[in-house]
Amino acid sequence: MTIRPIRYLGDPVLRQPAKKVKRVDDYIRRLIFDMTESMIDAQGVGIAAPQIGVNLRVVIIGMPDEHPFPIVNPEIVKRSGSRELDEGCLSVPGYHGLIVRSKKVVVKGLDEKGHQIRIAAEDNLLAQALEHEVDHVNGTLYVDHLNSREDLIKIDTSPHTLSVENNSENTD
Repeated sequence: MTIRPIRYLGDPVLRQPAKKVKRVDDYIRRLIFDMTESMIDAQGVGIAAPQIGVNLRVVIIGMPDEHPFPIVNPEIVKRSGSRELDEGCLSVPGYHGLIVRSKKVVVKGLDEKGHQIRIAAEDNLLAQALEHEVDHVNGTLYVDHLNSREDLIKIDTSPHTLSVENNSENTD
């Protein structure tokens, strides 16, 4: 098990469009394992390879009470509707903000065996996480969707304000 350190806002790897994976091989499967362990350790619901410093199009989605799953070369093929959501990110710790995300999202990609997969989600945390993680491999962070940087809200982690912290979803 290798837990890799999370890269933070300001690290150039987070702003580069990630490279397409040519073949799902043992290196990619090891990367998937490390990413999954790193996401669980950081208590996220998703992680993208650039967040651990690897410039490849690989994401892990880990919904609460479900087994995490990878998507290699994820691509949004359909989105519709819109909704305002409170969002956070492992790469922007201590902050969250209201942004607009799609209501329905369909993503295609490959699983850990290299087989084609398609995932559809509507009006739930999965739809939000799919869009958030695909943004990461495209070099975009949720803060780019804010109307202004003043809309970024600092999370107060003192014991008296835990209810504020718990109202924010740490999407990845």
